[in-house]
Amino acid sequence: MLQKLLIIQDFSCAGQVSLSSALPILGAAGFQPAVLPTALLSTHTGGWGKNSFYDLSTELTKIITHWSTIPLSFSNVYLGYLGESALSIILDQLNKVLSSNHPFILLDPVMGDHGKLYSGFSKKYPLMLSHLAKKASLLTPNLTEAELLLNRKLSSGTVEINYARQLVVELQRKFPDAAILLTGVSLAQQKVAVFGSENISREIWQLSTPRLPGNYFGTGDLFASALTAAILNNIPLKRAAEIAMEFININLKQRCAASQQIDLRIGLDYSAGLPLLLKQLKKI
Repeated sequence: MLQKLLIIQDFSCAGQVSLSSALPILGAAGFQPAVLPTALLSTHTGGWGKNSFYDLSTELTKIITHWSTIPLSFSNVYLGYLGESALSIILDQLNKVLSSNHPFILLDPVMGDHGKLYSGFSKKYPLMLSHLAKKASLLTPNLTEAELLLNRKLSSGTVEINYARQLVVELQRKFPDAAILLTGVSLAQQKVAVFGSENISREIWQLSTPRLPGNYFGTGDLFASALTAAILNNIPLKRAAEIAMEFININLKQRCAASQQIDLRIGLDYSAGLPLLLKQLKKI
């Protein structure tokens, strides 16, 4: 039994992040995704104090073992926040759930931002994740995650365009089988950009947009989910990145226009952007 899409990441009970946003967005896009939840959190790890964390890694092997009896496999996989225990199991057993016909693997290597490794990860985690990155068809790190994958000194704040492009070149060299999309890069003049390179041409391209006020948790998950939906609709990577950026911008503008006070930790209400996203995916 071959299914279209498997999502592997954590589930936060509060906050529009990880599976809480990926499932409804990709479900609305028509993919009926299956999931491998890596952990159950009371909230995401940003700004709500010490959250509960229930490691589901021991269940992953049981789930994969059951799927093998069906048998159930997947032609596309989207991986996000994993955690160290889950990552070890995914590295060992991912091949058991993949279709044999060159599956597409999108890895959003969630482990840090703003020049810091997320709490709960040891310094060995980036190295472990780099082993999984070698299996990826598309890598979508932010600036901090790219530097962690490359064992570079971590940056915070704005960076030069040439530096971002150099990171893409280094990622190409380290992960030659993957297309690269460097996301959420803060540039001068209040701009944010993505830098992309496909493993066919290796030409590096850039998309930028004005930075809007506010710092919302889960925007990276929204971006990766919209990007996945576009790519699985056979939209080329550069246009897929444009669609994902437009999706984020619409939701941010809607939030900025709202008069009521909304706790930024909850994340974005992405409902405003769904109609356009589905139209661009030709689902409506």
